Amino acid sequence: MAKFTPPLWVGFFEDPQSLLESARQARDKGFAGLDAFTPYPVHGLEKALGLKHSWVPYSTLIFGLGGASLGYLFMYWVSVVDWPLNVGGKPFNSWPAFVPIIFECGVLLGGLATFVSLLVATNLPRWKPFVIDPQLTNNRFALVIPEKQETVREDIERFLRGAGAIEVKKIVA
Repeated sequence: MAKFTPPLWVGFFEDPQSLLESARQARDKGFAGLDAFTPYPVHGLEKALGLKHSWVPYSTLIFGLGGASLGYLFMYWVSVVDWPLNVGGKPFNSWPAFVPIIFECGVLLGGLATFVSLLVATNLPRWKPFVIDPQLTNNRFALVIPEKQETVREDIERFLRGAGAIEVKKIVA
C-alpha cells in the first residue's frame, strides 16, 4: 500500500480486468504512488502497479533468529555459568532440553517484530483518516493516483476517463 495523502484522484471501475489494464497504462504513463482497492485479490495487480516486495518478512526472520539466539544464550548462561545443577546426570549444556524454549523465544520476538513492522510499513495508525468511498471494497474497484506537483490535474482526470473509469472523484481531505 502506498503512503499517500490528499489530494487524490480515484477512478472507479466495473471489473478487475479494466482496473488491471488501467493500472498498467498509468504506470507506463509515468504516474507514481499508485494504489488500488478491490473487493478480492486480483492476480497481477501488484506487478501492474509497480509495487516492490515488502521488507517485513526480513524483519521477521532477523528478529525470530535473534529471539531464538537470545533464548539459547539465556538458558546456557543459567544452566552452565550462573547456577549449574546436575539433574539426572545430564550435562549442564543439555541443548535438546532447550529446543522448545528456543522455538518459543524465536516465535515471540518474530511475531512482535512482524506486528511492529506492519504498523511502520503501512503508516498506521492514521490519526486523520479519510474515506474514499463507503462502498469501495464491497463491490467496486478503484485506482488511486496521487496528485503531485509535476502532474496537472486535467491530465489525471482525462487519463482515468480514457481508461474506462465509470466515475472519477477528487479526494481533497
